[in-house]
Amino acid sequence: MTLGSQIAWDDTILPFQLDNSDIRGRLLRLDGALDAILSQHNYPPAIEALVAEAAMLTAMIGQTIKQSWKLSLQIRGDGPARLIATDYYAPKVAGEPAEIRAYASFDEERLDPTGPSFPQIGKGMFAILIQQNEGKQPYKGITPIAGNSLSDCAQAYFAQSEQLPTRFHLTFGKSVWAGGQEGWRAGGVMLQHMPKASPHVTGEGGSGEGGLLAPADLLTEDDSENWSRANILLDSVEELELVGPSVQPTELLVRLFHEEAPRVYDPQPLSFGCPCSEERVRESLSIYSDRDIGHMTNDEGRVTADCQFCGAHYDLDPGTVGKDAKGADGDSA
Repeated sequence: MTLGSQIAWDDTILPFQLDNSDIRGRLLRLDGALDAILSQHNYPPAIEALVAEAAMLTAMIGQTIKQSWKLSLQIRGDGPARLIATDYYAPKVAGEPAEIRAYASFDEERLDPTGPSFPQIGKGMFAILIQQNEGKQPYKGITPIAGNSLSDCAQAYFAQSEQLPTRFHLTFGKSVWAGGQEGWRAGGVMLQHMPKASPHVTGEGGSGEGGLLAPADLLTEDDSENWSRANILLDSVEELELVGPSVQPTELLVRLFHEEAPRVYDPQPLSFGCPCSEERVRESLSIYSDRDIGHMTNDEGRVTADCQFCGAHYDLDPGTVGKDAKGADGDSA
């Protein structure tokens, strides 16, 4: 295994299709992008796991949106893990990397830092938002928290909102390279039955948790056999095969699905990215009056803002922000 081949597939999404099964999918490898997301914060292990899983789901789902669009994933609950928020920014130009960012908000006093992650979300909602253009209302789809993982929630979302049988198989963790360098690695596969083969579901309720629709509710008998076979094959994958880097994604697809006639498309590179800036902070404060800005001013006579995603800190003169701003002073850090 050479360093060059490792770099070639790290932080990429490889779209594919199984021609003999009428199934499409994506194979994801995350390395530096996930490491950059998690290194911005000192999260306890339970929160790290939720952020990692949410980032993977966002990357795999986001790969289908159009250039310059934005896809956001939000998980809100009444447990100690209150919020997981992620954003996927599609590239503005074909061939450029897509960008992804993520962060979490949690109640440290109630959190079991090393306990199971998913139960600490509690009851709540799983939402996907797609922003097409600035100024337009985003598309929003919401389903309840269900199952035993964020992947289960995503599968339930696609069954309810899109009526598409969907399966995620994800793994992630820290690896140590020769020399002691430690970093996050993640890998996963998303399967989705092609929409033209999925019947429209009528009536109320499904066979899933709380009456939610499940993949079996969306498939004809023939399609169900293909779907079951592909899922059985996916269940045979090993964690080390998913995260790599010794097994290339194209090789893995052949290992798993060679009888299903896999066809691959152009891979999409990924990187960590955050579009926050002083200009955006000033724009967000432009709706406030001098009185409002006065309430935001700290004891040192400054208005400050911190980006939850990347940790950037902005330090501004209150006289230069808000409706009645006198002009930017250029102070930021």
